[in-house]
Amino acid sequence: MTTIFWLIIAILVFDFVLERILDYLNTTRWSDQVPDEVKGIYDEEKYRKQQAYSKTNHRFGMLTSSFSFVLILGMFFFQGFALVNDWALSISENPIWSALLFFGLLMLASDILTTPFDLYSTFVIEEKFGFNKTSVKTYIFDKLKGWVLGAIIGGGLMALIIWIYTITGPSFWLWVWLVISGFSIFMAMFYSSLIVPLFNKQTPLGDGELKTAINEFASKVGFKLDNIFIIDGSKRSTKANAYFTGLGSKKRIVLYDTLINDMETPELVAVLAHEIGHYKKKHIIWSLILGILQTGLMLFIFSLVIDSPELSQALGVDKAYFHIGLITFGILYSPLSSIIGIGMNMFSRKNEYEADAFAAENYSAGPLATALKKLSVNNLSNLRPHPAYVIVHYSHPTLLQRLKAMKENEK
Repeated sequence: MTTIFWLIIAILVFDFVLERILDYLNTTRWSDQVPDEVKGIYDEEKYRKQQAYSKTNHRFGMLTSSFSFVLILGMFFFQGFALVNDWALSISENPIWSALLFFGLLMLASDILTTPFDLYSTFVIEEKFGFNKTSVKTYIFDKLKGWVLGAIIGGGLMALIIWIYTITGPSFWLWVWLVISGFSIFMAMFYSSLIVPLFNKQTPLGDGELKTAINEFASKVGFKLDNIFIIDGSKRSTKANAYFTGLGSKKRIVLYDTLINDMETPELVAVLAHEIGHYKKKHIIWSLILGILQTGLMLFIFSLVIDSPELSQALGVDKAYFHIGLITFGILYSPLSSIIGIGMNMFSRKNEYEADAFAAENYSAGPLATALKKLSVNNLSNLRPHPAYVIVHYSHPTLLQRLKAMKENEK
């Protein structure tokens, strides 16, 4: 067992302990009575339900995270990765095929082992609290389609990356960066029109009061909006959402049908104004650019160590293999990735404040505040997470932070 092996174990243990500490800090915010700061948003009955939902998910999260932690430690201490690698090499020694077999088996085994937890979360916890609308048939077909997409897209990218590595050598990271960047831009533009329809039906928003109100607002702020879609989110859950996707002529705003059902027209326009704010403030472009730069940094560092046999030896494999080195590097890189992730979350939260301010300034703060309250209550969102948990995990400010910021902007 090499120094790198024990460094990996230390990283895994530290990450697990840190997450449990953050989870515990959140539990210190639980309350049997409605806290003053959420009065007027949650009533007593709804707040008790939200607290019960948080406690149930906390206990279940402890179980699933502990299972995953023990499983990954077992893979390292009992040389599970080396065993899977030997099996893959026994079928094909081609670097591309052996890597695809290696990751394919790991992904399939992981999915099978975690499916019982996912089933319990969907059909027991979410059902108990009135969220689940997923049928067994939908769940099975989602799982199968996910496997096929993973094999085609994930497998295709992996094969291309390894092929580039075999023909370019040390400079492979530049070519791979270009490929992944191009793929990221392509998916940003076409994800909603190519991938989403495999799982959900998207219907153009029909003529009526809502469409007229939306078009009037878009015209007012100089935003050309031809693509407004309603997605059948109620097919799987009663939870509501809305999002902006695409670039250029492919941009579109997608509203969940559950959102349409829960809100009045001014509230829906306010939500859409928030999404348009992201585009007008260039948040979409900057997030994409930062993601591409982050990928480039990771690939460059990876290129410096990929040929090191120590990466493979840490997993019990004597010879250096690209796919084995990728596993080791992924864990060694995770502390830096986590720090970057915290920075990206800070950037994202800043963007949310700016989008809220755009909606309030160009439409109205009142309907936006009401819409955000309805979303939080209907989704049983935790309105009082611990600040440390927010810093590490939240890409959006909490509802109370957003309401406070909107109030301050009005002054």
